[in-house]
Amino acid sequence: MTQPQRQPIEPDSGRAVSGRPKRGVPEGLWLKCPGCKATVFRKDSEDSFNICPECQYHFYLPAEARIRQMLDEESFEEWDSHLMPCDPLEFKDRIPYKDRLESEQARTRMPDAAVTGRGYIRGRQVVVGITDFAFMAGSMGSVVGEKLCRAVEAATRLRLPLIIISGSGGGARMQEGILSLMQMAKVSAALGRFGKAGGLYISVLTNPTMGGVAASFALQGDITLAEPGALIGFAGKRTIWNTVRLELPEGFQTSEFLLQHGFVDRIVHRRDLRTEVARLIDYCAR
Repeated sequence: MTQPQRQPIEPDSGRAVSGRPKRGVPEGLWLKCPGCKATVFRKDSEDSFNICPECQYHFYLPAEARIRQMLDEESFEEWDSHLMPCDPLEFKDRIPYKDRLESEQARTRMPDAAVTGRGYIRGRQVVVGITDFAFMAGSMGSVVGEKLCRAVEAATRLRLPLIIISGSGGGARMQEGILSLMQMAKVSAALGRFGKAGGLYISVLTNPTMGGVAASFALQGDITLAEPGALIGFAGKRTIWNTVRLELPEGFQTSEFLLQHGFVDRIVHRRDLRTEVARLIDYCAR
């Protein structure tokens, strides 16, 4: 019995003589880890909430996934999802701010860079706020500040612990000018009232937490936790060098460096974060 012969592949075109396209590996199946430089199967990383299985490097995790990771299943009640950013200054840089907002909303399927609401962590009721780097680098505009401020005021009124998870590399959003900058003071003032009322505020810093977010609510927690290897600070290394010509120490703005110098209370692996926050709530409630 004659065996069927395989069709040869033309080396220049990548197609079989029969005209069928050569099969390749679909895009997006693999990630290159910035930590260990290993090539990681994306599904393996996603199954462990975007952590490298080789070196435990913490990849970016969107707000929706953080809610699933932190809160009890189907316990999250989102607040103020109707708040939408506008363009009060009619700002234009490379593209008009209005167009930029529409593009970011279509890409991320989020109205702005913050998600707030109420949920449960191992049966403990909490108020949660999350800033998401995917939307304009997690920068703080009027809507982000307003949503966080409302969440803090609700936590004060309901006498619930407050958890804010920061992932913002953009600071105050320049396209909204002073309206954005004032959000730092507004959220900080709300946190001050929350503290005077005896509320517990746990701040969780992720990679990156920079700019006006770090200079306001992110570093005002009663307890400050950070994920391993997170970049935390105000101005970046390159900005500091270009302005004051100061060379920073190695790892100056990492969560590990800040833990050694008292800016962070504890570094917590993402897989342990939910349990650790629940334990802290119980301890501080005694």
